[in-house]
Amino acid sequence: MLRQKKAKKLVIGVTGIFGSGKSTVSGILKSYGLKIIDADKIAHNYLLPGTRTYKKILDYFGRGILKKDNKIDRQKLGKLVFANQRLLKRLNSIVHPEVISDIREGIRKSKEKIVVLDAPLLLESGLRKIVDDLIVVIIKRDELMRRLAKKSVLKRPEILERIKSQIPQKVKSRFANFIIDNSGKVSETKRQVKKVMKKIEEGMWRN
Repeated sequence: MLRQKKAKKLVIGVTGIFGSGKSTVSGILKSYGLKIIDADKIAHNYLLPGTRTYKKILDYFGRGILKKDNKIDRQKLGKLVFANQRLLKRLNSIVHPEVISDIREGIRKSKEKIVVLDAPLLLESGLRKIVDDLIVVIIKRDELMRRLAKKSVLKRPEILERIKSQIPQKVKSRFANFIIDNSGKVSETKRQVKKVMKKIEEGMWRN
């Protein structure tokens, strides 16, 4: 009797530039019953008081980044680091190793056949090698700026600084297995995600 081959866990990465709508795409994938590992949420946990990263961040950036309740003011810290690449690299060097470790552990422990990694800095942090398929979410520049101006508290120069700190979406797209254009209506994005899911499931069936 032939032994059945153990099914391989498939890791799908979702990334895109700031404001592209990768969280929207991840939310649609979640509606398919897929497990989502949110790198941003993990990173935010490492800014909380009591963590070793919190102490390292305070040692380097000082107490001026704190709110009255002694929590790190993420908006204030963001303004500081996105205006200075050296400071951004320093912050990433403190937080990223912990986040990457948690991501790897989350993938390892997951019992689901498909795991989705939602990570804005997936390529920048070297996580491409741990995903099997990469979805890059793109958006037209005019639409990006329109949406961010409507929902973000950031001013235009701050938005541009955040975008500039990341790998451009044209370059990100070169690493993609699938590209989803989120410039239109949500219904159009859902249609594209459906097509991607069909291709992924067909690929799993063949393997």
